[in-house]
Amino acid sequence: MRCAPKEGFRPVSPIAVVTVVCLLAAPWLAGCAADGSGDRQVLATIDGEPVELADLDSLIGDQLSQMDMQYRTQRQQLIEAALDRAVRDRLLEAEAAERGIGIEELVAAEGTDVEVTDEEISAWYARNQAALGGRSLEELYPRIREFLEENQRQMALNELAARLEEERDVVILLDPLRVDLSDEGAPSLGPADAPVTLVEFSDFECPYCGVFFRTLKRLKEDYGDQLRVVYRQYPLDTHPNAFEAAQASLCAHEQGRFWELHDLMFTEQDQLDVASLKEKAERLGLDRESFDSCLDSSRFAEQVLADMSEGGRLGIEGTPAVYVNGIPLQGGAVPYQAAVEVIDEELRRAGGAR
Repeated sequence: MRCAPKEGFRPVSPIAVVTVVCLLAAPWLAGCAADGSGDRQVLATIDGEPVELADLDSLIGDQLSQMDMQYRTQRQQLIEAALDRAVRDRLLEAEAAERGIGIEELVAAEGTDVEVTDEEISAWYARNQAALGGRSLEELYPRIREFLEENQRQMALNELAARLEEERDVVILLDPLRVDLSDEGAPSLGPADAPVTLVEFSDFECPYCGVFFRTLKRLKEDYGDQLRVVYRQYPLDTHPNAFEAAQASLCAHEQGRFWELHDLMFTEQDQLDVASLKEKAERLGLDRESFDSCLDSSRFAEQVLADMSEGGRLGIEGTPAVYVNGIPLQGGAVPYQAAVEVIDEELRRAGGAR
């Protein structure tokens, strides 16, 4: 669940991702180095003056960054899915070999025989009838049965493999996809050396961000100094008061009161016009003259835009966008338990405990 920008926004297409992969594999990029020397590659000359790759950054830098992020994400997902399958298959093969039976016999021996009933086939047909082009149940019956049987078979194999994984010494060494985030100057809560840092790109007017606000409070209460929270601005153009609210939060941050106004704005999301923002500052006991001057002069507009620009380069498509030690959490306002699983795993990696 996440708030989305206006319809005009479009993420980079899969074709574009393929294009950038081809470009990355091209011989003219073979000289790119970790020190950034590839950015100085000469792509053209005009009267002897070079046009370098770095000169294109203002034109296509954000798009290339988005494409790179999409490529990295899809590559990671592909590797993770293949690794899961490889681990599952090896566990099943080893168990079947120890028992001297085949995989199908192993599944049957575990009491997980695949059996699809007529009622299940009819129910699946009814749920999906609109997408079946008017074809009858009788016509599709054999294909639906085959599909459901294979689905049940894979579920049975996965459940058996999960049990075997607990019984055997399986260690996954693949590191999750991480992104580098520049959090300097952003409001944060918790010690700088906390083993886990959660970064949220958020919008004070987004209702799903309001949902995650409650999850975030619970996480901070439960993990204490083991968790550092960083707030990044990503006001959407679909929310008329969000950009002013983002600036207001940084005006409060200037007075050391960011999190108080942060909490109040998420508690009163329907009252974020300029007058209401100033009233909230008054209620919290902020220096009103300083706060009003800050907000009226748009002093922190550039910082908000910088956060939005970084979010755009990361390919953020809506809010909230949450990262745990650089690992993107899929799904926007993820449930508490989904965040806990990633945080706990990061604590285990760091040798800590909840």
